[in-house]
Amino acid sequence: MRFVILGAGAIGGVVGAKLHQSGYDVALIARGAHYEAIRDRGLTLEQPNAITLRLPIPVAETPGGIDWTGDDVVMLATKSQDTAGALGALRPAVPATTPVVCLQNGVENERVALRLFPNVYGAVVMSPTAHLEPGIVQAYGTRGTGVIDVGRYPEGLDASCEAISRALGDSDFSSVPRPDIMRYKHAKLLSNLANAVDAMCEPGPAADEVIELAQEEGRAALNAAGIEFVADEVNDVVGRWRELDLQPIAGRERAGSSTRQSLARGTPTVETDYLNGEVSLLGRLHRVATPVNDALCELSGRHVRERRPPVSLPAEEVLALAKSGSYADGSVRR
Repeated sequence: MRFVILGAGAIGGVVGAKLHQSGYDVALIARGAHYEAIRDRGLTLEQPNAITLRLPIPVAETPGGIDWTGDDVVMLATKSQDTAGALGALRPAVPATTPVVCLQNGVENERVALRLFPNVYGAVVMSPTAHLEPGIVQAYGTRGTGVIDVGRYPEGLDASCEAISRALGDSDFSSVPRPDIMRYKHAKLLSNLANAVDAMCEPGPAADEVIELAQEEGRAALNAAGIEFVADEVNDVVGRWRELDLQPIAGRERAGSSTRQSLARGTPTVETDYLNGEVSLLGRLHRVATPVNDALCELSGRHVRERRPPVSLPAEEVLALAKSGSYADGSVRR
């Protein structure tokens, strides 16, 4: 079994590095300057306690640059807004039966993948990683690298799922095969509603209020849609996360959520429309008002377009927009 990491950023790069260190066959797919840096110098993995490794992992810029063996597992780790394009490029390069594991936030990626591939797996990922410079990824845990539970989509377990989980367990991740993986992913979605706030907003009581209101709307929308999520069950995952003992790297704390890291790198898009936007979608489908999540989507897009730095928006602006009437009745701004 070879693991091909499609999207070798913070999560994908660290997963690939750890699998490689454990003796598994790994190939990376990365873009632009990140691809060039890995091609020329290898993938650099930085960890606490001044541990830095430069790993000679094969890398390609597109799926067409990989010599596919027929015994590959694709670990999809792009941001959700890039999923359709990534899978569209993957489809003509690989056998249709190739397993695709969605190592991503949100709950839309598996659905997109299943349109193109029959063997799709969801994964709940909680791993303190970062990627801010080409060719370099960071892993901040000192007692394990992260938590990655895996299950077949939409439900169930099979031999591939068990093998993938076992390989992750061999590679410094806590991994449990779960037959109801999407219930966990929907529960984690609620926590990811805070990512946009962490990325854009100045911390303080107003930011805390935005998060609380966004998650309240999320629970209401999931309930209205009849989607199972049991947030208490995620406590097991969160408990395993807390055991990781996060420490600074070279005196630097982790640079916040994945969305904040995207802003820090100056990426042209962020994944808010697939996190808070999932709640907006469910709200519109099931007549549940979601003004705070709607406002976060609008302001996040504006933040990116105007190239504003992370953590520079007063959270009061989110509350003001949500209460302005534009979204308060659940209507869509035209």
